[in-house]
Amino acid sequence: MGQFITVIGIFALLLLTAAPVAAQEFASADYKLRVVTVAKGLRSPWGMAFLPDGKMIVTERSGGIRIVSPNGQLSSRLKGVPKVYGHGQGGMLDVALDPEFPKNKLIYLTFAEPGERGGGTAVARARLDVAGNRLQKVTVIFQQMPKSNGGRHFGSRLVFDRQGLLFVTLGERGQRNGAQEPAINRGQVVRIKSDGTIPADNPHVARFGYRPEIWSHGHRNPQGAALHPVTGKLWISEHGAMGGDEINVSVAGKNYGWPVIAYGRHYSGDKIGVGTHKDGMEQPVHYWDPSIAPAGMAFYTGDKFQKWRGNLFVAALKFRLLVRLVLDGEKVLKEERLLEGLDERLRDVRQGPDGYLYLLTDSKTGRILRLEPESP
Repeated sequence: MGQFITVIGIFALLLLTAAPVAAQEFASADYKLRVVTVAKGLRSPWGMAFLPDGKMIVTERSGGIRIVSPNGQLSSRLKGVPKVYGHGQGGMLDVALDPEFPKNKLIYLTFAEPGERGGGTAVARARLDVAGNRLQKVTVIFQQMPKSNGGRHFGSRLVFDRQGLLFVTLGERGQRNGAQEPAINRGQVVRIKSDGTIPADNPHVARFGYRPEIWSHGHRNPQGAALHPVTGKLWISEHGAMGGDEINVSVAGKNYGWPVIAYGRHYSGDKIGVGTHKDGMEQPVHYWDPSIAPAGMAFYTGDKFQKWRGNLFVAALKFRLLVRLVLDGEKVLKEERLLEGLDERLRDVRQGPDGYLYLLTDSKTGRILRLEPESP
C-alpha cells in the first residue's frame, strides 16, 4: 500500500512538472492579450532567429547557442561556438540567417570577442549543422577596432538589407568621445558584405580619416535594429544616459550627435555636450525621458494583429514592458506601453512566421514568450 501511494505521488509530481505554464492575460487599446511561455531555462537569452522549419536559434549572453523547437524543447548548447568576452554586457549577442540560408545554411553572430587588450564586438559567419548540433567553418568577418577593457556598450544587432548587405550596430564601449572619432569603431552602424568586405558605395569609402565600413556614427549603444518593411531604411533603438533613449533612422554618412548632443543628462546629473541640437547632427525620430532602456525591435507586418500592421515594437529592459509605436512615415503618432504587469526585463522582440510576436526575457532563467490576441 505504501509503495502504491509512493507511485501515485511520483506520477502526480511528473504531471505537475510537465504541465504548461498558464498564459498571462493583459489589456491593450486594441486587443485582449495573452502571453504564453514557449520555452524556459535559457541563460540570459539575447537574440533569436526563426529557421525555415519553425525552430528558433537563440543566443545566450553567457556564451551558448541553442535550437528551440516550436513546442519549446531546448537542444543542448551547440558545439563549435566562438569564445566570448564575458564581462558586464559582453557575451554572445545577436544572430541572423543568411538571405540564402535554405541553400547555404549560413548564420551570422555578433559577440564580444576577447583579445590581448580587453574585448570588442565581432561578427562571425558559420554553417549551422542542426543534425550535428554544431557550428562548422566559423570565420570572423568583422572586428571592432580597437578592443578595450570594460564591460559596457557592445551594441549589437545584425540586419540584412534588401541588397543582401549586412548592417551591424556597435556601441561606443563606454568611451563616449570615441563616437565622434571615425578613425576607430565606436558608436557606429557599419555596413559590410556577407564575407566582411566593404561595399563600394559606403559613404566614407574614399574619405581620409574614416573607416570605410562606417554607415552612420555618433551613436551611444544601439541594441535594437530593424529594416522598415516599406522604405527599406534601417531603424535603430539606442540607450541614452539618464534620459535620452532614442529611435533613429540610420542614414548613410549622417552623424547622430553623441556625446555632443543628446536628450537627458549624464548619470552624474551634468549636462550632456551642448544640449539637444547642433547643425550637422541628426535629431531622433523619438526619444524617452526618463529612459526605458530599449533593446530589440521589430516592425509588425503579420495578420494576427491586423490593427497593428506597420507599428514598431520595442522591447524595454528598465520598465519591464513592450512599447508599441504608431507611425506616420518617420513620425511617431502614438505610444502604447504593453505588458507592464509582466515584471520581466525584455531583451528582444521578433515577429514569428506564424504572425505572432515573440519575446525574450533577460534573466539567468530566461524565457521565450509568445504574444497572442485572445481571439485571433
